Amino acid sequence: MTDEIIDNGSEQPPEDAHYRIRRGARGRFASPFAAMGRAWRERKGLRRLTYVGGAGLVVLGGVWLAFTHDLPDANKLLEYQPPLPTMVRGIDGEIVYSYARERRVQLRYVDFPKPLIDAFLSAEDKTFWSHGGVDVTGLAGAVVDYASKLGTGGRARGGSTITQQVAKNILIGDEYSVTRKLKEMVVARRIESVLNKQQILELYLNEIPLGRQSFGVQAAARAYFGKDVDQLQLHEAAFLAILPKAPERYGRKQYEDMAIERRNWVLDQMVTNGWATRSDADAAKAQPLGLIARRVETYPSGNGYFIEEVRRRLIEQYGEKAEDGANSVYAGGLWVRTSLDRQMQDAVRDALRAGLLRYQGGRAWSRPIAHISDMDTWQTQLIVSNKTIDYKDWRVGVILERSGSTGRIGFSDGNTSSLTNISELAKVGDLVAAAPVSPDSYAVRTIPEVSGGMVIEQPGTGRIMAMQGGFDSGLDSFNRAVQAERQPGSTIKPFVYATGLQYGMTPATQVVDGTFCVYQGAALGNKCFRNFGGEGGAGSHTMRWGLEQSRNLMTVRIANDTGMKRVVKTFKTVGIGDYKPYLSFALGAGETTVARMVNAYAALANNGVQFPASPIDYVQDRNGKVIWKPDNRRCDTCNMAEWDGKPMPRVVRRGKQVLDSGTAYQVVHMLEGVVTRGTAVVLRDLNMPMFGKTGTTNGPTDVWFVGGTQDYVGGVYLGYDTPRSLGGYAQGGRISAPIFKQVVQATRERWGTQPFVAPAGIRMVRIDRASGKQVMGVEPGNDPKAAVIWEAFKPDTEPRQYTPEDEFARRRDALVAEIRGARAARQAAAAASAGEQQDFAEQQGGVY
Repeated sequence: MTDEIIDNGSEQPPEDAHYRIRRGARGRFASPFAAMGRAWRERKGLRRLTYVGGAGLVVLGGVWLAFTHDLPDANKLLEYQPPLPTMVRGIDGEIVYSYARERRVQLRYVDFPKPLIDAFLSAEDKTFWSHGGVDVTGLAGAVVDYASKLGTGGRARGGSTITQQVAKNILIGDEYSVTRKLKEMVVARRIESVLNKQQILELYLNEIPLGRQSFGVQAAARAYFGKDVDQLQLHEAAFLAILPKAPERYGRKQYEDMAIERRNWVLDQMVTNGWATRSDADAAKAQPLGLIARRVETYPSGNGYFIEEVRRRLIEQYGEKAEDGANSVYAGGLWVRTSLDRQMQDAVRDALRAGLLRYQGGRAWSRPIAHISDMDTWQTQLIVSNKTIDYKDWRVGVILERSGSTGRIGFSDGNTSSLTNISELAKVGDLVAAAPVSPDSYAVRTIPEVSGGMVIEQPGTGRIMAMQGGFDSGLDSFNRAVQAERQPGSTIKPFVYATGLQYGMTPATQVVDGTFCVYQGAALGNKCFRNFGGEGGAGSHTMRWGLEQSRNLMTVRIANDTGMKRVVKTFKTVGIGDYKPYLSFALGAGETTVARMVNAYAALANNGVQFPASPIDYVQDRNGKVIWKPDNRRCDTCNMAEWDGKPMPRVVRRGKQVLDSGTAYQVVHMLEGVVTRGTAVVLRDLNMPMFGKTGTTNGPTDVWFVGGTQDYVGGVYLGYDTPRSLGGYAQGGRISAPIFKQVVQATRERWGTQPFVAPAGIRMVRIDRASGKQVMGVEPGNDPKAAVIWEAFKPDTEPRQYTPEDEFARRRDALVAEIRGARAARQAAAAASAGEQQDFAEQQGGVY
């Protein structure tokens, strides 16, 4: 076989036909890739373009990741908890207030009427049921509108679907930017994959801001029409549907024509979409807007101080805003059951006001409620001042002009009237209280300058039933019942006596009512105490008599003999205050509040068991779970399905034993004498088992009464906010006790008629009221000043029987005390004239 010579001169092995066919086929299939390879090797431009495209894709991917990595998770909407107001209920379960800065009411999808849904879809998103979260057609129009307004300062139309609006309102925010719009689109797509259309609409219709501080259609229906959504007519539903575009514009009178035009457009859209008939739409177009005036929610009046104290406690516990926690006061949707008793609250409010006005009497107008300086904006400033009054038909207004005792007054609604009875001290810009005297004329009324506070508590539970901290909470939010620290005066004496009883004394123990001085060293000399009005001593008397007549000298002597460290420990134990062991504190020189004094007296009425005072019974979260209650006791075996044969479960007492039960009853029994024949005798004609104590501080600057029955205990004080003398005639028995009496008279059936029940071990013994000695064979009478009375004694502390020798000794001691008192008075007068004698009680902030 001869060798084959190739054209190029090279020598190649023979190739069979099969191999040539396979190689040729592979070459045909590979030719596109080969071509691309040749192009990649030979064309630099292609390589550059590829590099740039790849880099662009990488950059685009990075931007997309950076843009979307921190977007909110749409799954959050499955557990979304909208901010809701806190609802407050009284003791009867009725709503008495709502802590809200926005109007919000949550409804389910099935609660929304179909015409209302159709109106909103016609106005905002007619393709809602078909799109996947983004309406491409609407978006394109929004882009064109945005481009046309770029640089003009105008705001482009949104082009957002309802799903996008849910994303904006709940998850993203309302920033005006292209970036926000892109995020909104992404999140809307995610929402559509998580929620169905009904759930999305439910969120939207509950959360959309619609003006007048309303969020959601139910709140808006009440704000604009005073109706619930199921009561809305077609034209009213169409009006609500226009509000998302301009919620603060369409509800105003000056834009009424614009609102009607937009409302009618929505009605036409409903017809076009087949969601309303032409005749129904035309009938709706013929209707006026029918908006009601802007108004605030109205709740029972007179509860302001009580409600504010509840709010303060809730904020301390749970915070104020949504960021403070899930159960915050203004966003947590709490349900709060309080102990507010509206009958008792009204009685307390009216009685305290009457007492303040009674004391004010004929005193002249002295000062305005407040003052504004810019009279050009007087109405705005009057509204912003938030000064209101809820008393009879009085109103708060601003003096616009005056000439002598007449002028004009302006009110927050913009109306003005003529004004009379203007004080010489008043001037233009003063905020005053005024009452109508004719259809177009008002007269200035005087708000009492003196103020005070009052509390009613249930001793067996600690529930605060009523609270009033001043004349009107609309004028002044300072709650004097719980915030004003005042000297309690003689109302603290029962706890001095309780300490003496705890350490060996009895109600029949004889105590000298005579001069009591404390030597303070050579530089200060003797410092002496006094009785009320500067009276000297009256000899030896029983502890009962000393408490009934509120004798300072006897009280100081008991405190000194018992030990002031023990006395102030008692004050601290019952919650009155933490004081230094100075004798003046035994007369009430320390500061405390009405609420703390009432809670201490509640322990006396409850045989020494004290419960924390609280205006709140329990708190529930938005789902109804109880998250707070004053009684945190547990009983793990109380709910067993079957009895296990072991001893029955016993729940421990919730209250704290702060005083010996026998001691507490002895003090209450003596304080009943304060009402029947002592300083609170003004209450005697109520004819019910009642105990109490009056108090009057130095000056006198404050006048008090604290007391009650087994069912309720109350306390009240009057005084100027900046302490000054109330006048020499002012005493607790004259001013404060009648206020308490008015409350009892207004709610008499609530106070009960059962006498105080003595605890085990107390013995009731007949004694001579003057000497404290036991009397045999004589029954106590009903006369308040009967010589023989029943007295309470602990075991083995009863006094011995009264004898004629005891009567002689009593008269002798009284004569000696009178002589000593006269001598001490002469010495005190001489020392005072020499400039050496000082009043210890006055120095120590003393009281009587």
